[in-house]
Amino acid sequence: MTTRFRAMQHRNFQLFIGGQLVSLIGTWMQTTAQLWLVYKLTNSAALLGFFGFANQIPILVLASVGGYLGDHYNRWYGVIATQTASMLLAFVLAGLTLTGLIREWEIILIAFLVGVVNAFDVPIRQSFFVEMVGKEDLPNAIALNSSIFNGARVVGPAIAGFAIAWVGEGWCFMLNGISFLAVIGALLAMRVSHAKPQPSKESPLRAFIEGFRYAMSDVPVRSVLLLLSVLSLFGLQYSVFLPIFADGILHGGAKGMGFLMSSAGVGAVIGALYFAGRTSYTGLARWIAATSMVCAIGLMIFSQSRFFALSAVVIFFVGFAATVQMAATNTIVQSRVPDALRGRVMAVYATMFMGVQPIGSLIAGGVAKRIGAPNTLTIFGLFVMAGSLFFIVRVVMKMRQTPAESPVPAG
Repeated sequence: MTTRFRAMQHRNFQLFIGGQLVSLIGTWMQTTAQLWLVYKLTNSAALLGFFGFANQIPILVLASVGGYLGDHYNRWYGVIATQTASMLLAFVLAGLTLTGLIREWEIILIAFLVGVVNAFDVPIRQSFFVEMVGKEDLPNAIALNSSIFNGARVVGPAIAGFAIAWVGEGWCFMLNGISFLAVIGALLAMRVSHAKPQPSKESPLRAFIEGFRYAMSDVPVRSVLLLLSVLSLFGLQYSVFLPIFADGILHGGAKGMGFLMSSAGVGAVIGALYFAGRTSYTGLARWIAATSMVCAIGLMIFSQSRFFALSAVVIFFVGFAATVQMAATNTIVQSRVPDALRGRVMAVYATMFMGVQPIGSLIAGGVAKRIGAPNTLTIFGLFVMAGSLFFIVRVVMKMRQTPAESPVPAG
């Protein structure tokens, strides 16, 4: 087996990846259809921003509880429970839409409930990786999982774009619910250790604070997490506005939105596969700095483009760069955290990555209501560029000056 796919030698990871691929295609179909349905019902940039806020704010509030559960309870049971809950919510959304009862507030409520499930799922699932592949193959497993996630991001929106036009949004939600059967079946087929979890009397909040203190006291972890937070807060908000760009600016409709999401997904897949092929994980600080800068420049070009082909190419590079930055950050964090704190520190990772996105979505929606989506994304791109330059000056250049004390391996 090549080094690019070395984590696939583990049977449990093979099962997980197979089930995830099917399930994530459905998830991206649902995400695309939800965005389009909100836009169709409201034609409002502010409500698109609020939709993103409702979907992601639970992670900011509840990720600490998810990390606590991941450290003190069986992670395998936890992932099965979260995937089952997500499946049931997809079927509820499909039922409401297909019967014509759906309204914008119901879409937002279900998005919020999905966010609650994700707040538990993300830190538990991230912590579960090490049980499937071990520490040696963990970076490769992270990159391959990112490849699958973004591969589904290519296929799911493309299918959704055509399905919305042909049969409507409700069937996208129904297919997503059915797709969860694949990952639940894969999880049930795994052979896992049923070791008794370590008991703890500390509260989830105290456990999260302990993980946060560790993350902020470790210079490499702190540096990369702060820059990832900037990307999440400002750089990833382009996805909230894709219905506006696809329909109102580039005149591509639902199919155009699906194509733009798929273009970003193709870039992300290539980025993840590139990272999976690395056998050495030195030089990650420079890669993080470079990819963050590419995201910033790409966002500003995309925000002002009025040509569909140019927008699709630019969003491809944004997808590539953002994925490499996320995979490199995850690798640095997971490679440095002790096992006893893994769930708690991954809860901090989830909070600083996914947890700040709802704040960015809310800000993006409010600002876009006043100055428009294109100008909002231009300003957000400038913020990402400022964060990238700060990281270059304070981390990358400092490594060159004092290589013996480099906070992140320079290579």
